[in-house]
Amino acid sequence: MALVKGDYQDLVDEISALLGAPATLENRDFELIAFGAQDSDGAAELDLDPVRTRSILTRKSTAAVRSWFEGFGITRADGPVRIPAAPDAGVLRARICLPVRHRGVVHGYVWLLDSEPGPSAAQLDAALQVTERIGVLLAAEASAGDDVARELRALLTAASAAQREAATTALRDALGAAADELHALVCVAPWPASATPGARRVAGTVSVSAVPGPPGGPAAAQTLAALVRLRSPEVLGPARTAAMRLVDAVGGAGTAGIAVPRRGLAELAAAWREAGAAARAAAARRAAAASGGPGGTAVGAERVAEWAGLGPYRLLTALPAEAAHDPVVEQLLTRPELARTAEVFLDQAGQAGRTATALGIHRQTLYYRLSRVEQLTGLDLDAGEDRLLLHMALKAARL
Repeated sequence: MALVKGDYQDLVDEISALLGAPATLENRDFELIAFGAQDSDGAAELDLDPVRTRSILTRKSTAAVRSWFEGFGITRADGPVRIPAAPDAGVLRARICLPVRHRGVVHGYVWLLDSEPGPSAAQLDAALQVTERIGVLLAAEASAGDDVARELRALLTAASAAQREAATTALRDALGAAADELHALVCVAPWPASATPGARRVAGTVSVSAVPGPPGGPAAAQTLAALVRLRSPEVLGPARTAAMRLVDAVGGAGTAGIAVPRRGLAELAAAWREAGAAARAAAARRAAAASGGPGGTAVGAERVAEWAGLGPYRLLTALPAEAAHDPVVEQLLTRPELARTAEVFLDQAGQAGRTATALGIHRQTLYYRLSRVEQLTGLDLDAGEDRLLLHMALKAARL
């Protein structure tokens, strides 16, 4: 079943016409789907209600607003729910909520700004009949998304070529015409077992939870994969937006990686490795920024990384976990100040003046620390290959 925004918009406009007031449709995660056309009076109402304004402009309500409305039992109601104004919560106008249900399950909400005398019981009954049609669409979309999620997970976790081929065929059937379009695969790690994906609409196409980490990452880690539809390989905005919103849903520990965009499904396994590697690199850069070490710039502080911009981490993340830990840095890592000094020195291409400035220390202090680094590692920092080994080993240690 092909679903487009116009299907929902037409139904919301129908409700607005029935009730003589602008209506707003949100899914059960309070993400905006469609809103009714405004007349001049409606525009004034919009300006006077910051909650409704924010919902339309940002396409999502805050957690506090969601909690407030859910406290009136809208998740369990079968009929209209009237909600009084609450100026302290930013809800300046009373609301009428029409739950959108299908087979007893709530899939969304239609919202109206209440007024005197307000819609009649007959008008509300007619509007509820329209919400039933919206519920059928939302339920079908959720079911289709579940099918895609299941098949994508099967493809990413396939243990053999035969399993991968079967999963690819099933995913192609689930996606329909979208299977041949341009996509970017996003990996969010870690993804808590208690978290719900709740991101089909955010990610644009599909989200999958409980996916084992890609090769190279912790074997027991649970991650989330999101397949995001793109219009152009040069415009990654939709993938970045989806990644950031998913990371925000995880909280402080999560990072995300974005693979190189690909058309079709043939290379999703490779894209999954890239996305996982980028998520690990983002975590390493954040750790460096948090410790005040290299990577403390805006780039290092980002929680989302793209495979195309990983630099040396593209090679390091491809190494098996056991191969990435070189014994040359074992003793050095027990002395964080010296390890940080060495990494900054190497990041600054061995320029003593720039390194001392970045660390905020005197040059003589820098030279002393570097001599200690050489003693602990047995390496010669004047030798190019020794520098390369130490640099890569320090970067790998962050992974």
